Order: sequence, then C-alpha cells, then structure tokens
Amino acid sequence: MYTPPAFRDDVQESLRATIRAARLANFVTATPDGPLATALPLYLDESEGEHGVIYGHLAKANPQWRIPPLGDGLAIFMGPDAYVTPTWYATKQETGKVVPTWNYVAVHAHGPVEFFEDPDRLLEVVRRLTNLHEGERASPWAVSDAPADFVQAQLRGIVGIRMPITRLEGKRKMSQNRSDADRRGVVNGLLESERPSDRAVSALIPLQSAG
Repeated sequence: MYTPPAFRDDVQESLRATIRAARLANFVTATPDGPLATALPLYLDESEGEHGVIYGHLAKANPQWRIPPLGDGLAIFMGPDAYVTPTWYATKQETGKVVPTWNYVAVHAHGPVEFFEDPDRLLEVVRRLTNLHEGERASPWAVSDAPADFVQAQLRGIVGIRMPITRLEGKRKMSQNRSDADRRGVVNGLLESERPSDRAVSALIPLQSAG
C-alpha cells in the first residue's frame, strides 16, 4: 500500500480498531494463475500472536482455497470513506489550484494462510462471526437456534481461514496535507451530506484548536 508519511497510521490500537469495525473485508491470495480475491466477513483474534490472527471462512466450492498461495495472504479492511470536492477548499477561492480527492481509512493485514476443514474449528469460527454481527441486535440470532444436524451439514460446505498477522499497514487519509482552512471547509461540506459515511469521515479530519 502506498502511504505518504502524512497519511501513515502506525498506531496498533488504531489499526486493530479499523479491523474490528470493518463489516466486510477482501481476502486476497497470489497464485500461479494470478491473484484471487473474495469478499468475506473476517474477525481478529487479538489473543493470538504478536499482531493477532485473522479468521473467517469461504464456500468449499470457491476455488481460492484449493490453489496453494504464493507467499503471504492479504486481508484488506476499509473504514469510512468520502469524496472530497475542491469547491470546499478555501484555496479554491484564493488560487484555484485544487483538484478532487478521496478521504479514506484502510488497513492491510499480511500473513501466511492456512485453510482447514475440521468441523469443531469451523463451528467456532461461525459462532464467533455470528456473535460479532448479531451482538448489537435487540433479539440476536445464535448458531444454536438452528438444528444441530442442519448446522453440521452447513459446515460441510465451507472451509476455514486462519491467517496469523505478520505485518500491518495502515493509511488514514484525512486531508492532513491541506491547510486548516481547507480542512474546515471539507468538514463543513461533509457534515451537510446525507451519507452516514461522509459524516463519519468529517469526524476524523484533524483541525487546529480555535483557541
């Protein structure tokens, strides 16, 4: 990931928070046939290893797990993002020397990939993913709500993913390379948007204290 110094995020807790908040990730492996990628819900087990371990599962019919990866796998987690129009910049009125851009948060997790079919391990992955995404619901669904034989049949149709993280890269591009006046313009513009992701980005843009 290309990360200019102004946008680099090296804070471990910040990187993990982005991973935890991402509802869907892209899981990528390099193969002799070219790169393969699958959009998947993944979770981070922070109790394992120096940087944690990524877990998830994919369909057994998905060929990605059958082709041995070349080198490490890559999990891409995206945070809030927003288009930034140059009309929000104070600099537009001063010089006109501005162009559009995009603000976003991204984390790349790298590590060796293990695929597994053990039903007990698969059940644990499915339970943890379910609890993670059902936890905020008023009436959460649990894996145990389904008949046990049905669950076991479903497990036979998936393959687990385990990827110990060996390297984390983070990028938080939030107009840090612009003047404070330009950043305030971006914040105000995004706050007027009806998109929740735009408003989420507005809260991440650093501003100098008014005092």
